Parts: sequence; structure tokens; C-alpha cells
Amino acid sequence: MITIEQIKSSEAIRTYIEKEDESLRALGFTEHSFTHVGRVSIMARNILLQLGYPARDAELAEIAGYLHDIGNIVNRTDHAQSGAVMAFRILDNMGADPAEIATIITAIGNHDEGTAVAVNPITAALILADKTDVRASRVRNTDIKSFDIHDRVNYSVKRSDLDINKDKNEIELKLQIDTDFCSVMDYFEIFLARMILCRKAAERLGLRFRLSVNGQILL
Repeated sequence: MITIEQIKSSEAIRTYIEKEDESLRALGFTEHSFTHVGRVSIMARNILLQLGYPARDAELAEIAGYLHDIGNIVNRTDHAQSGAVMAFRILDNMGADPAEIATIITAIGNHDEGTAVAVNPITAALILADKTDVRASRVRNTDIKSFDIHDRVNYSVKRSDLDINKDKNEIELKLQIDTDFCSVMDYFEIFLARMILCRKAAERLGLRFRLSVNGQILL
């Protein structure tokens, strides 16, 4: 049985994460390195644990979260699919169970909003964890004057929390943003497709997705 500790201690996996982030840095994208994949990994696990899913399902979501962006080393375009193929080879060589490999690569291959479908709870948890990781520390451009809209939106986020309310069957992304850098309309311009995907992922988990910005419920 492959564990998250084995995944994190793999030198090959660490190299692939470092190199995919190098490529995205060169392209001007936000941070996709160990901080991002670590946060996504933990959040995907915690979503399922809070909802009462088996611990092994939660660990598979954690593994998928840690591996989900390695396909960017091939190309940003279709990185979910190339990442799923890479993960298959890695996990197969590590002796992982075929059924568990299938679950992990399904989640990875369905996490990006261009082609994503929340086909199962592990995929849904990965989508929610990935698409709600919005924060100022992901911005790597140090010249505020040259920020594009993606930089402004991420830089404006001073606090981001994803909370589950099981009594109301809701999952809420709570953002505190600095409107000097980004308007609420800017946020929706960039993230509308992601929020729609989050809504569908939440529904797959039997939840209603809500978004609040500076205390105001928007979705």
C-alpha cells in the first residue's frame, strides 16, 4: 500500500515538482511548487475526513493532491492529462495497487477546469482543494506596477479559508481581499469558471458551494 510519506520522500517526485514549477515560473504563472501541492494535498484529505469518508480514500486524495501538477513539466496545456500519465508510471513502478492507481490518476486527469469533471468524491475533493488555493504568497512578480490581472487577484487575497458546515451541507470559500489591488469583478473575471467547477464538485460531495468576499455572500 503506497503511503503519502513514500510519495513525499521520493527524489524523483520532488524533482518533477521542482522542474514543473520552474517551467511555470518562466511562463509567468503563480507558484505551483511544494507550498501549493502541500496545501492542496492536505486540504483534499481534510475535506473527505470531515465528511466521514474512509481514511484510505482521504489518503488517496492526499496523494493525488501532491502529484496533481507534475504534468506542467511537459506543457501547461493539457497538464492534467499528461500529469495523470506520469503519475501512472510513477505509481506503477512503486508497486501501487492498480485500483488505487486508477483512482489517483482519475482525480489528477480531471482536476483542471478546461476538462474537469468531478467523477468521484476523491476527484471532487482535489478540485475544491486546488481551485480554492488563492493567496498573495503565490504571486512571484515583485514589481507591483507590472501586475497583470492574475497577479492582482491573487495578491489582493489577504486571507482564504475553506470551511465545511455539515449541519447546513455547505462548503464555503471565505476570502478577505484588498480592493485597492483587485475589485470583486476582477475576481469573477478570472475565477468564474473555477467557481462553477467548485460548485459542481461540492454537489458531488452532497454539499452546496458558497463564496463570500469581505463578509458578503456572492454565491
